[in-house]
Amino acid sequence: MAIIPRQQDPQLQSQPSLLPFKYSHRVLLKTLLDRQDGGRGFAGQRVLVGGWVKTSKEVKKPLPPPAPAASVPHEERFIDREKKGDKDISCVEMLQSRIPLIRSIWEVFGGGGYGRSHAPSRKRIESAPPKPATPPSPPQLSTAYLLITDGSCVASLQVVVESSVAQPSNLLPTGTCILVEGQIERPATEGKHVIELKADKVLHIGTVDVDKYPLSKKRVPLEMLRDFPQFRPRTTTVATVMRIRNALSFATHSFFNGQGFLDVHLPIITTTDCEGFGKLFQVAGLEQKADKQKLSTIHETDGVSLDIVKAAAKEKSNIVETLKRTESNREALAAAVQDLRKTNELVSQLEAIEKKNLKSLSSKDEVVDASRDLFLTVSGRLHLESYACALGNVYSFGPRFQADKTDSAKHASEMWMVEVEMAFSQLRDAMNCASDYFNHLIMYVLETCHEDMKFIAKRIDNACFTRLQQTASGFPEMLSYNEVIDILRKVEDKKFETNFKSGVALTAEHLSYLVDTIYKKPVMIYDYPKEAKPFYCRLNDNGRTVAAFDLVVPKVGTIISGSQNEERINIINSRINELALPREKYEWYLDLHRNGTAKNAGFTLRFDLMVLFITGLTNVRDVIPFPRSYGKANN
Repeated sequence: MAIIPRQQDPQLQSQPSLLPFKYSHRVLLKTLLDRQDGGRGFAGQRVLVGGWVKTSKEVKKPLPPPAPAASVPHEERFIDREKKGDKDISCVEMLQSRIPLIRSIWEVFGGGGYGRSHAPSRKRIESAPPKPATPPSPPQLSTAYLLITDGSCVASLQVVVESSVAQPSNLLPTGTCILVEGQIERPATEGKHVIELKADKVLHIGTVDVDKYPLSKKRVPLEMLRDFPQFRPRTTTVATVMRIRNALSFATHSFFNGQGFLDVHLPIITTTDCEGFGKLFQVAGLEQKADKQKLSTIHETDGVSLDIVKAAAKEKSNIVETLKRTESNREALAAAVQDLRKTNELVSQLEAIEKKNLKSLSSKDEVVDASRDLFLTVSGRLHLESYACALGNVYSFGPRFQADKTDSAKHASEMWMVEVEMAFSQLRDAMNCASDYFNHLIMYVLETCHEDMKFIAKRIDNACFTRLQQTASGFPEMLSYNEVIDILRKVEDKKFETNFKSGVALTAEHLSYLVDTIYKKPVMIYDYPKEAKPFYCRLNDNGRTVAAFDLVVPKVGTIISGSQNEERINIINSRINELALPREKYEWYLDLHRNGTAKNAGFTLRFDLMVLFITGLTNVRDVIPFPRSYGKANN
């Protein structure tokens, strides 16, 4: 029979190659497990893998049966003595040793005490040989079965480690980090796992403090995981959400790059409130804090507070008046008057010092100036518009901040936004771009995150595939703001807390009923009242509404907001005056529209809410890596 050379063996040639990660030489579990055959094709190959233990068990091996104790039969002892020439052996002893039956009869009739001369025989008391030392029992062998994950995919790999390779007690706790090397094999009984790693080298063990580690084999509620943001990505649910978030981030850049947009990085610290009525986080530098501290200490001199001295003077004045009305002795009244005079003199001295300090601060321009206030930006669309007026089509992707103290499941203090601006575009262009981008995100996740979405369907939202496919293949319902008001006014089976009147912003309750109950799909609302939108939205010809829109989706609410921006300088001026905005902070924006302005349109996608919509989760804090909300930023 011809021997096929190894390099020509068809079975070996068809075996897939297993490439390690370039920068750590380990094989990612995704490479092993995210295949149609579940990794069977890699059986027989040696790999180096690393990960964290999710679950584990130890199986003890049975101890070997104890070796029988070495004993010398009674007959053999006499035979041995006979061979050695022991002359004291009697015929009776020989018969007893050689014929057990005769020995037994002899003992019954009491014949064991006489020898050959009918004299009492010397009864030999043979000392028992010393018992051999009991050898130490061998340690019981066991096998550790570890289910590990490295975060690259939903699936986990079973790693089998014998106790002769590593101490099982160091490997078993949930959360233990291991780096092992071994051979991929098929389990003896194929069940849940189609392959396993038979480890023969353990290169690293990151132990766990079991008493303090918050994760366990049991599922931990998402609400509890928020208290441990450093550990929660080790859970399958949060890791899956983060992979989907990463896919949405990549799809964002690929979409806009494919459409010819340029990515512009916008400032986080700004002096401009882009929304005009947002709640801002103020950034106070050390110098500003020092100025405020100076103002607070102006009323104090040598540790004496002017306000306290004034209060003391008032109290002593009341004492003097009381003494005058009563029949007190003149000495007590004179002492009180003298004390009041000294206190009033101290008040005069402190007031003079205060005036001097204020004058000094004013001359040195050290009084806190409101124009120096810095804020964390709520929106970057105004800044982005300046680049659209030079580069054409631009977008930005980054964090935005709003100092809202409400504890809402759809809001966090720091949320990531995708902001878009297009030169020479109008409202309808922005609406079309927003719709295309929204659908692109959905389709990209469905195409590239199939295993992650299968887990979402199993664990969180069993209708996620149908819901997302129907959303991406259809078109949102297009309604004007006035049409929405008319529809909601006709609702009879629902009583809303907020009455409808012209100019009011639609509440989350209104929007939820519109998309969840009436249409059961996304709705795009446009032409809002000017009171409900920022000052820079373009005023429509009726003078009451602006060219702005919102894309509202089921279960989440408003996910995209956009507008055509006002290009007419006179109307921008009037809107700033109408809303009583600090004009000096928007002077740079006005200057932009005095010099070569163009019609612009754009929108903002709330990225975190998009992740919420895709995954079917209900609280935005569960899709943000390190959520920041009011009073909660502990790391």
